[in-house]
Amino acid sequence: MGEKQNRPFHFSFNSSLKVDFQGSRITSDAGLLLVRELDERLGLDQLISDNLTDNRRGKNTQLPLPDLLRQSIYSRLAGYEDLNDAERLSNDPTFRLIGSEKIRDRGAALPSRLHWFETQVLTQAANLSGLAAMNRELIAKAEGQERNSRAVVDMDSTEIPVYGEQEQSAYNTHYASTCYHPLLLFNSGGDCVAARLRPGNVHSADDWKQLLLPEIERLQKLGKEVWFRADAAFAKPDIYEALEERGAKYAIRIPANDCLLRDIAELLIRPVGRPGHKPVVWYKGFLYRAASWTTARRVVAKVEHHAGELFPRLGFIVTNTQLANRKVVHFYNQRGKAEQWIKEGKQAVKMTRLSCHWFRGNEVRLWLSILAYNLGNLWRRLVLPKGIGTWSLTSLQQRLVKTGGRLVKHARYYWLLLAESHLTRRLFGSMLRRMEGLPLPAG
Repeated sequence: MGEKQNRPFHFSFNSSLKVDFQGSRITSDAGLLLVRELDERLGLDQLISDNLTDNRRGKNTQLPLPDLLRQSIYSRLAGYEDLNDAERLSNDPTFRLIGSEKIRDRGAALPSRLHWFETQVLTQAANLSGLAAMNRELIAKAEGQERNSRAVVDMDSTEIPVYGEQEQSAYNTHYASTCYHPLLLFNSGGDCVAARLRPGNVHSADDWKQLLLPEIERLQKLGKEVWFRADAAFAKPDIYEALEERGAKYAIRIPANDCLLRDIAELLIRPVGRPGHKPVVWYKGFLYRAASWTTARRVVAKVEHHAGELFPRLGFIVTNTQLANRKVVHFYNQRGKAEQWIKEGKQAVKMTRLSCHWFRGNEVRLWLSILAYNLGNLWRRLVLPKGIGTWSLTSLQQRLVKTGGRLVKHARYYWLLLAESHLTRRLFGSMLRRMEGLPLPAG
């Protein structure tokens, strides 16, 4: 009877076609094995051991902590937004192979075990701070491959809407939604070096000291010159003063006001004659002191006159750099990349999926998404060939991670036979060779 039930299916329209169900031997996420090789090269195992504490006892220790953590991170990197897919992924060959030998035959964690791990183990105070430390140390491994003397950091906040009764969620009038309002800090490579989940009704710049000042101190100890960018929400005198005291350069947008407009009054007059197709752009730098400032600071204004528009477009940037006016604006405009990186985090690794009731559980979920984002970004920065090095994380998911494969087990080893599509044999080999050029972790 059992043999009859396990026979393949036949079709009358094509007698040569047979269909069988062998889900435990078929995977659709084989590209994750490349990311697993990268995390081996970056020493993720040692970082987990150094920063996370495993207080589990008895049967709760059947699955090693690194395996549980990798399953949580890699499922997000593959685009699975919560634990609903964990039962199917527990038997997926890729998720069994990226773990330790202990789970290769028995399978990865089921939803109940993974939920308990994320909400009970990782929410412990030491482990929550350990996730942040592990994230920063992981990025530092990649930064060790770079030789730049200048370090650029971008700070921004974003909205994560919630649809239940999550603890500390609140209505935000700017976003017109009930949400969380996290603060994020990025380096110039797009890595999220620090983050903080906050209630939805806090100001965008709240808690900036806890994220920015330790990062500046760390970078300056490495002998780097720090340059900081932020939008008008961070136009605060205490931020300027803290950066100036530490010798950091900055370019921060400030809101327009009547005093600033008087200083550029001559630029606000529309040019004489018929407007051309290209906008007329003027720059002006001048000293300005707001009532709340203790000293005058340099402000750079950009004025654009566009055909068909009655009023010019204006922008003001306060800065302590010595760059020319045009270059100050160009440097500040690169801040737009941070908004793109946040969008990638939301779309690719489901950073917005914070559905726990408790605030600390959502803090853990945010950090797991950030770790998934950073692993994907490090894969893009360190491993991808130049031709595809600008792909978004969503493109990496759809074209490289989502690669089909069939697992064949032999007595002493495994074969994973991959379907060749976007991830070709040549591309797969080139990425492995680039990873071989990375130094192995100490120990």
